[in-house]
Amino acid sequence: MKKNASTKKGRKSTDAIKIAEPISVDRRSRTDRRDEGKAMRLSVPLASHGKWRSPIQRRDPVEQLIESGIGRVPELLPIRYGRMIQSPFAFYRGTAAIMAADLACLPSTGIRVQACGDCHLLNFGGFGTPERQLVIGINDFDETLPAPWEWDIKRLTTSFVVAGQHNGFTKEEAREAAQSCVRSYREHMRVFSKMSVLDLWYFSIDADALLEQIEDEATKTRAKKRVARAHDRDVLDEDFPELVTFEGGVHRIRDNPPLIFHHQAEEEGVVEARVRDAFENYRATLSEDRRLLLDHYEFKDMAMKVVGIGSVGSRCGIILLMGGADDPLFLQVKQAQASVLEPYAGKSIYSNHGQRVAMGQRLMQSVSDIFLGWTESDTGNQFYIRQMRDMKIKPMVELFEPAVMNLYAETCGWALAGAHARSGDSAKIAGYLGKKDDFDEALVDFSVAYADQNELDYKAFVQAVREGRLEVYLES
Repeated sequence: MKKNASTKKGRKSTDAIKIAEPISVDRRSRTDRRDEGKAMRLSVPLASHGKWRSPIQRRDPVEQLIESGIGRVPELLPIRYGRMIQSPFAFYRGTAAIMAADLACLPSTGIRVQACGDCHLLNFGGFGTPERQLVIGINDFDETLPAPWEWDIKRLTTSFVVAGQHNGFTKEEAREAAQSCVRSYREHMRVFSKMSVLDLWYFSIDADALLEQIEDEATKTRAKKRVARAHDRDVLDEDFPELVTFEGGVHRIRDNPPLIFHHQAEEEGVVEARVRDAFENYRATLSEDRRLLLDHYEFKDMAMKVVGIGSVGSRCGIILLMGGADDPLFLQVKQAQASVLEPYAGKSIYSNHGQRVAMGQRLMQSVSDIFLGWTESDTGNQFYIRQMRDMKIKPMVELFEPAVMNLYAETCGWALAGAHARSGDSAKIAGYLGKKDDFDEALVDFSVAYADQNELDYKAFVQAVREGRLEVYLES
């Protein structure tokens, strides 16, 4: 039994290691590692994962939310809060820091993987490979860090309960979606534990093949249209005139405040020079062949852009490059700060959090954006850069009926298992999980209980807005 297995329920961040060390590779036989995982059930029973009770000294969730806004652009925080106040489901998407603190107090086997850190159902979707195939997987890595595998699967299964409640599912239907997710994770982890290293590394989920499993014809038709649109290069040409103006012989990103905007004129020259310097630093993080590819494009403009919910308030933007009069390339710039997992799993080994995000993405995804890189501004802000739109598809979860939600839950569990197996010890995790559904049942119980906690936290958040502690901006 390894000494790092832990069942402490009141574990505080001061118990965390100073640095989140790289995940080590255990080269013992699969049988030995699987047996070790199975033995961990004695010190960390599968049923122990089913319990959630708010600690007496649990921090005020509103205070944690305010704290998570430190370092963000203050003027954008009301937009973030305005998006979160729409529903408990929207609130859940913005509270990775709150749940990280709660997860750190729960039982853990001590088996670490490259964790997503904000693993909810809307951080999965479709994206394009260099071969122009559409695959399904995790597509948000802002909080990625080596950490216990349980943290990701617990946040993911809970998100299906919260989303099911938001869609008006019955309690049983919401539980079934969560159970579909964790069952898929467990069963596929067992499959991955038997695969060769290279087969596992090359594994991906083909979106076109997945579509054929959708039984509801209306949903299948809608999904096929979205996939066809993702494959269509002409879609970028449609976006181009919507996002870009051409005035005085110059291409510029079109302002749409407060969501897309340029800095004020007196600051713009300084900001542009700073951006161009940071862009050169980003270029140096790409491989030589991709630097040459990038050099075919000319830097034209950069604007701020508000994205998502959890990212609102961080410094995000769009860079417009042109490879010719009608050949645009949009790159997305996102500020990278310390992961919400760091107080509990240790600090990143990378001094640049943009590099932390990029390297975590490469570990967890079967294929990554060819333009993925990182940089730092002369003011010390750190960023990662990737293509803004490259065959990307976000799931329309709000439209899912129970049967479609179950299929999507199975897919997310499958994708998360693949991501964890790539970086972690799949044989040890599979041995711990076993063949029966004991872990599945426990995790569903946890997910339902934590969804109730999320509801309470959301009500506290709404009350804080009513009291004027937080300012919200509601978009039309």
